[in-house]
Amino acid sequence: MNTTSHPAPGELVFRDAAEPDVPALADLVESAYRGDSSRTGWTSEADILEGQRTDHAGVRAVITAPGSVLVVVERDGTLVACCQLEHRGEAAYFGMFAVRPGLQGGGLGRVVLAEAERRAKEEWGVREMQMKVISVRDDLIAWYERRGYRRTGRMTPFPYGDERFGLPQRDDLRFELLLKDI
Repeated sequence: MNTTSHPAPGELVFRDAAEPDVPALADLVESAYRGDSSRTGWTSEADILEGQRTDHAGVRAVITAPGSVLVVVERDGTLVACCQLEHRGEAAYFGMFAVRPGLQGGGLGRVVLAEAERRAKEEWGVREMQMKVISVRDDLIAWYERRGYRRTGRMTPFPYGDERFGLPQRDDLRFELLLKDI
């Protein structure tokens, strides 16, 4: 967490999201995963899912849930990334991770993930980070594996029929649990 009141130009500032951030955060998550704008980056799900990734209600739910925080990452006052941290006993859940598409591939995601792990460990004393990734996202899973996450083979069904999670373009989508000791 940045504690200076005036960050240096180009410095990343991490802070907890608040209600006024909801529209911009929903737009960021959508731009990173859905539609043509997401194709600028490499995390796009546009080929496997259409429709929305989240909405204002979904972002608001993460911000207001007990034991949950949505971390806003800004550079020079501009929203560049975000991620969810949820305290789950001995573990923290990592989700709603988004980096502005034009900034993907430059190391920003790696910095945000490392800060999330540091924060979960120091503030909550957790020993493990957990996340769920769509199992057919091989490039994304490989990226997490390079950062110390391991596949568990533990799958949960994709919520077919619930348009809040998108409109699947294939019938083999599942979530796989990834873990990392921190």
